[in-house]
Amino acid sequence: MKKRISLILCLLLLSMAMFTACGSSNEPAGQPEGDGEALKVVCLLNGNLGDKSFFDSANQGMKMIKEQLGVDTKVVEMGFDNTVWESTLYEFADSDYDVIIVGTYQMQELLAKVAPEYPDKKFIIFDSEVEGDNVYSITFKQNEASYLAGALAAMMADDASLTNGKNLIGAVSAMDIPVLNDFLVGYIQGATDTVPDTKVAISYIGDFADTARAKELATAQYNMGASICMHVAAQAGLGVIDAAKSLGTYAIGVDADQAMALSADDPKASAQIVTSVLKNIDQVLYRAIEKHLDGTLPYGTTEALGMEEMAVGIADNDIYRGIATEEMIAKAADLQAKIESGDIKVKSAFEMSTEEIAAYKASVEPK
Repeated sequence: MKKRISLILCLLLLSMAMFTACGSSNEPAGQPEGDGEALKVVCLLNGNLGDKSFFDSANQGMKMIKEQLGVDTKVVEMGFDNTVWESTLYEFADSDYDVIIVGTYQMQELLAKVAPEYPDKKFIIFDSEVEGDNVYSITFKQNEASYLAGALAAMMADDASLTNGKNLIGAVSAMDIPVLNDFLVGYIQGATDTVPDTKVAISYIGDFADTARAKELATAQYNMGASICMHVAAQAGLGVIDAAKSLGTYAIGVDADQAMALSADDPKASAQIVTSVLKNIDQVLYRAIEKHLDGTLPYGTTEALGMEEMAVGIADNDIYRGIATEEMIAKAADLQAKIESGDIKVKSAFEMSTEEIAAYKASVEPK
């Protein structure tokens, strides 16, 4: 009898142990079933953190990937010296990282060279595209988001109770390149569709880091009578925001919600940023790695992501709602719905020739 009871107890204990082992696991998402090691992902930034927009958004995405997906992540600031970018890319391609992330058109040629040499590695490039079976490319419908910014800017410039009422808005871009001109084309169309006689002053800095030059160009536009200026200039664009703060005018940020990003360190600057054209790099990187983990990321293709994927939009925060009128906010929401439904077709610089882009910008230049 005692032997039978002992045997039953042993069987019960064994069953409980097996149930516990099979039924509960503290292993975080992102851990493969085999060797128990986490997926290793590195993001190589061809610039530096601290821009409160583009690269900071990528860094935030890597934090989300680490914290929510249990992935082993690393962010490398390569800086603006492009002579080190290729060697750094090779260094990590030779390492034990499983996925290597880079961004912008400046990394396009280098990745096209390196990726085919490492067919067993996976590469992701954002804000540009590279062909290759082991490369996943992400582009953005930034023209659609900047359409909303242009509409808002034009409505504000037309409202003498908010601004000088001169129907002049500005834009400062880092470079005269297709991806940034895509912002500008959408911005112009949104402005002129909404307030047809709006004029748009456009200036180019020449790089992504010169905040002093950006401030100088924005100040010149404000002095011309522009009551609001959008920047598409990453770190250099902080100079545009500084000009708005100095002159008490308005700015539109880019890539991240720059009003919120600056609210703690520079509340006076934050208060002048009506909204930001969002290019949610954090969200698309998180989405990409999540899909990589479940085996559905379409390597070998390019995906153009827009509002549906939460990849683009305009920032909606207390500052936006404190400056823009209820009518302006409602109009922006209505325009977004029409873009999403296809009722509004936004022009794209990628579908225009260089000459067509130049003519389009010239058609709205202040005389």
